Amino acid sequence: MSEKRKRGLFSRLLFFLVTVVVSAALLLSYSALFLNPEKAWYVTLAGILFPFLFILEAILLVLSAFRRSSLFGWILAVMIPALFFSGRYVRFRDGGEEEGPVRIVSYNVGLFAHDGGKVAGDRLALADSVAKFLLGTDADVILLQEFFLPSSTGIDRWLKTRFPGYHAEYYALTGRAGSAGNVTLSRRPVLNKGKIDFPSSTNMALFTDVRLTDSTVLRLYNCHFESYNISPDSLIHALGDEEEVESTGRKMERSIRQRPAQVGEVVRSAAESPVRSMIAGDFNDTPMSFTYQRLRRSRKDAFIEAGKGLGATYMRFRPFFRIDYILYPKDLKARTFSVLKAPYSDHAPIEATFVAEPNVTIQ
Repeated sequence: MSEKRKRGLFSRLLFFLVTVVVSAALLLSYSALFLNPEKAWYVTLAGILFPFLFILEAILLVLSAFRRSSLFGWILAVMIPALFFSGRYVRFRDGGEEEGPVRIVSYNVGLFAHDGGKVAGDRLALADSVAKFLLGTDADVILLQEFFLPSSTGIDRWLKTRFPGYHAEYYALTGRAGSAGNVTLSRRPVLNKGKIDFPSSTNMALFTDVRLTDSTVLRLYNCHFESYNISPDSLIHALGDEEEVESTGRKMERSIRQRPAQVGEVVRSAAESPVRSMIAGDFNDTPMSFTYQRLRRSRKDAFIEAGKGLGATYMRFRPFFRIDYILYPKDLKARTFSVLKAPYSDHAPIEATFVAEPNVTIQ
């Protein structure tokens, strides 16, 4: 066999192997929507990698066309579902929709520890900057996750001073460094409130029943599901250390396995709600996940219905990681959705406006 034929055979074999691996991984990412990670946690990793796998599969499709490969049909068949799922990450719209009268903002403020990608030098000063930014959104309801204040600072007093005109509901765990938790701020009347504890976790969900209009009451769940507790820097560092790799793997497995039970608690609570419910916050899961799929089952995604452009919200892995959401009842109407620009956290704030339809109010 000539050297040229050997190279050609090797090239075809390599292309075949790469195609099989990437296509299999992409197919596995689809299954992440339906397989409970408590039983197969590693499938979630394929869902996380969906944007990268989609791009790789698209490159393979183009290469197979140029090579006139018999694999073209197979690659295209594997890609077809991905074309529909890609709309969960990027939206192409004409825009021009008028804003609705009800504005909701959700923001993981990252414990006020990030300042333009750097560690914040003065977290109280950064908290004040975030408060000014949020007041500028003119939101009717603001949902905050990973809120933090030093233990010497009174949360009640701070919130009343920084957010005049808002009724604040919060739950924070207090330690030596300070108090951290979730905060819900509303300019509309709050009729009821509650908290959902997640076992063996510092994460939580709050709910508030808010009278958005005279004839509309909505229950808003402010959720922060289990975090990975892994920074991008630690991921890079772990690659060169076997013990770090194992430790990182254990953290990821623990987080992935915990979220389904936490989601189940919120879903059960919402099912028992006397009024319609909106579920929002930091889910720590991508749109190709069991978490997202279950929470969206009877709701609409404000980004998909009214967003434009990229929906990524985790700044350290932009433009691929979308993990913050506003999921709303199907009989409401989302008019607009935006990923706002703010340099105060490793997350981007998200904002949606709605037309609130009348419903049965709480007696």
